[in-house]
Amino acid sequence: MTGRSADGGGGLRRAGRALRPVGRAAVLTAAATAVVFTATELLPGDAGELRTTGRASAADIAAERDRLGLDRPAVVRYADWLYGLVRGDLGRSLTSDRPVAALFAERLPATAVLVAAALAGTVLLTVTALAVTCLRGGRGGSAATGLAAVPQPVYAAVLGAVLAGLLGWLPAVSLLPPGGSPLADPRVLVLPALTLALPSAAFATALLRGALGDALRRPHVTDARLRGLPAPLVLHRHVLPFLYAPALQVTALLAGGLVAGTALAETLFGYPGTGQLLVSAVAVRDVPVIQAAALLPAAVLLLGMLLADLAARRTTTPDPTRTLVPGRTGRTA
Repeated sequence: MTGRSADGGGGLRRAGRALRPVGRAAVLTAAATAVVFTATELLPGDAGELRTTGRASAADIAAERDRLGLDRPAVVRYADWLYGLVRGDLGRSLTSDRPVAALFAERLPATAVLVAAALAGTVLLTVTALAVTCLRGGRGGSAATGLAAVPQPVYAAVLGAVLAGLLGWLPAVSLLPPGGSPLADPRVLVLPALTLALPSAAFATALLRGALGDALRRPHVTDARLRGLPAPLVLHRHVLPFLYAPALQVTALLAGGLVAGTALAETLFGYPGTGQLLVSAVAVRDVPVIQAAALLPAAVLLLGMLLADLAARRTTTPDPTRTLVPGRTGRTA
């Protein structure tokens, strides 16, 4: 009876540990909605004022704010917004009166393709940089910290000037209509994707250099190198398993950052995605659109971190105390 109780208690503890990331993600999501709503409240002016300024009296402005529901208490509007989110209703645009979900359905595919291309480029550049650092025994890679500090507009300006202006290889702007597919002309993806990928890869390399250095200093890695195993084999078999968990977490962080970074890249290159939609919505204080666009990167980040956390818990870290058996086979004991 005691054994069964102990087993049951262990099962409950394991279930509790498994559900802990889910609960943390739920709390952080609620906090993200509060931050987004507060940020929109702090914007100067509102849609009612901007739409009537200079051509209406104070009474007309008040009537317009009442029509748009902007005169209600902030707590009531926040509660209504949360209730709509739970039901999958993002509200209606204050300027076009179209459902916000329809506006996002029109532009989200273009942003998803851009983020996917940028994330693929980020992963490729990061893996290349870390592989070079590994082959050099952990030396080098410090330039990544400096490159990560370069503002995104600088990357956009340099890439546009060289690839579009000087060489003429790429279009300076996308010229895609809203809802158009960038896959029809993949060249329009290159400049915004590189603008997002280059600083993200530098940031990821700077974050993972520490974990890579720790892995390279482990005794079993040093032993494998002293025994003459090829460097690619040492990297694949003895170093990468220690990078899986931090790499998953960094990838989740980058995914949210890339979605948030699309606003600048899409605006600079005329790319019709959700980032450009956010910028135009801020200009006219279209609060429902702003809230949905601002919540999107937070949701992607939190979902990615949750999946990374759950995956990391299932990732088995190899036993570093296992040593190589002498011989050519490289088997472990």
